[in-house]
Amino acid sequence: MIAKRAYDKADHIEWDTKLTGFGLRTRRGKKGVKHTWVVQYKVGSLTRRITADATVVDAARAKAWAKGLLARIELGEDPQGEKKAARASDTFKQIAADFVEHQRNKGRRENTIYATKLHLGRCKPLLDLKLADIGRTQVAGVLKSIGKAHGAVSADRARAALSSCFAWAIGEGLAPEGWNNPVVGTNTQASGDSPGRALDNAELVAIWNASGDDDFGRIVKLLILTGCRRNEIAKLEWEEVKGDVISLPENRTKNGLRFDIPLTDLARETIGPDQPRKFVFGRYSSSEGFGGFSKAKGQLDTKLKGVKPWRLHDLRHTFSTRLHEAPLSVQPHIIEACLNHVSGHKASVAGRYNHAIYNPEKLEALNKWEAHIKVLLAQASGANVTRLADLA
Repeated sequence: MIAKRAYDKADHIEWDTKLTGFGLRTRRGKKGVKHTWVVQYKVGSLTRRITADATVVDAARAKAWAKGLLARIELGEDPQGEKKAARASDTFKQIAADFVEHQRNKGRRENTIYATKLHLGRCKPLLDLKLADIGRTQVAGVLKSIGKAHGAVSADRARAALSSCFAWAIGEGLAPEGWNNPVVGTNTQASGDSPGRALDNAELVAIWNASGDDDFGRIVKLLILTGCRRNEIAKLEWEEVKGDVISLPENRTKNGLRFDIPLTDLARETIGPDQPRKFVFGRYSSSEGFGGFSKAKGQLDTKLKGVKPWRLHDLRHTFSTRLHEAPLSVQPHIIEACLNHVSGHKASVAGRYNHAIYNPEKLEALNKWEAHIKVLLAQASGANVTRLADLA
């Protein structure tokens, strides 16, 4: 008999002393301890392992399941090999869904899972194909189509998601023997020398004035005011807006650290009053917050004149660059705190001992930035002002 016990190891199999090859696997993860029944056997030099499904819970049922499998194996069958061979006939759509579930089970951040689903879902011509029918030609064609429809950066992100998914499928034995990752050898779409840019004052004003009071317009304005990453604002939940501070939990930030964003008056006004829904932006019934960036930004771009090609992430570059420069001249470590960076003054040993989050200093910097934007907007409207006090 096998007892469910706690082990020091994160992953441990306790083998049955009487039924060879039958065991109880105990794994510790972020979501607690998980127990699964397994059968392990050999085919030539290969070791195979089969995991019982979720319906096999109690020991008696698990042992009956194991005896049946081991009897088949004794007769020369290879149940796990047959299972993987059957999976090789799955369409890419099914394998992509399994890959997303694999990421979720690994404890990946919700933003990462959302991005994977988004980018794999854009590979529509591949969804109904089997892996054996997907080659470099098909992948290159899909990436080119994504580049035309959604931009080069989106195409490259889809390329990365495809490559990871295919590599996982190969490692899981879901691909046909001898099948190689077809992403290898395809070209990236974005130029390698375009990491982003800081917008000039006229461009920033034009974007602000062209952004309306709809969800996307308010997202753009908040990105300008806060310097946040796109999804930190687009997926903002009402429970994360705590008075005059946005407080993002660890699973909503790129570096996995809790992040407080003090709200200036204009930022709080842009968010607006609380609504009876989960997300601040997006449809009332949305389960993932705001979506449809490509279409929304394309509509915004049609309203802009004199603005060179730009990305939403350029607003973050602009925020950082202008705060570093005169007349704002905010200290670099405060700007890093506003951006939730852990480089620079918090890199290596320094960051290990410095746990300050600088909320008062961040608010002061954000207020200076808001005042600067208000002056730029007033000047663009024809007012003769050089500082916020002149607007009073």
